[in-house]
Amino acid sequence: MPIHYSKNDEHIVKIVIDRPEARNALDLYHFRDLAAAWRAFRKDDDAWVAIVTGVGRNFMVGADLKTYIPQVTELQKKISQGEVKEIDGCRLSDGAYAVLRNVKLYKPVIAAINGPCVGGGMEMLGGADIRIATEHSRFGVMEPKRGLFAGGGTTARLPRQLNFPAAMEFLLTAEHFPASRALELGLLNEIVGEDELEERALNWARRINANAPMAVQATKESVMRGLAGSLEEAYAVEAELSSRVFQSEDAKEGPKAFAEKRPPRWSGR
Repeated sequence: MPIHYSKNDEHIVKIVIDRPEARNALDLYHFRDLAAAWRAFRKDDDAWVAIVTGVGRNFMVGADLKTYIPQVTELQKKISQGEVKEIDGCRLSDGAYAVLRNVKLYKPVIAAINGPCVGGGMEMLGGADIRIATEHSRFGVMEPKRGLFAGGGTTARLPRQLNFPAAMEFLLTAEHFPASRALELGLLNEIVGEDELEERALNWARRINANAPMAVQATKESVMRGLAGSLEEAYAVEAELSSRVFQSEDAKEGPKAFAEKRPPRWSGR
């Protein structure tokens, strides 16, 4: 199975894209499976943080154009003719969900980048909160170089996540950027050795999971919803989520554990 999904006893989910023969490019069926992995993570209350990575020296390069375009064209044709709504469980919306475009996912996502990150890889990276890369990783919004358009969220998210000149450098040059330049421009949190990547990603996940999951998720939700509106609207969202968190069981457990000088036992409620 090219998309692997697993969860350990530390509430950490690992999603692995395993199609190295195509540089982890995805066709219609792989987008379906990647979207299903994100949905499973989103729905599982026992899953607190996800790490997404790729097999080998690949992260994700987006759609496999040799197969994806014909598959989508065929699916669109059958839908327009009223024959089907999906094929083998594949829907036209899977591609957007797979790269976390406009997905209300408030659990933390860590991207462990171990190779080329272009096309859909860059789009999915926009949905990640923490980004770790190896020295040989490369980044780019390559679509304009081929007369195409990065319509999976990159043009909307990148200018909101980087400063404007840095975002436009990515978007308008359509060039490959080494990891060092991506770090300099603010796209990454850190660069690590190839043999360190998995452990560093787990370390980030454990640092996040040391905190109350409900509070962590509410914090991310406040940020994401707040960025989508005015400052006044963001304050209203913050007040709503603050009230919810302060009424939780974890809000009682945290101060109690501190007073008793012991690690907190989070319930996520």
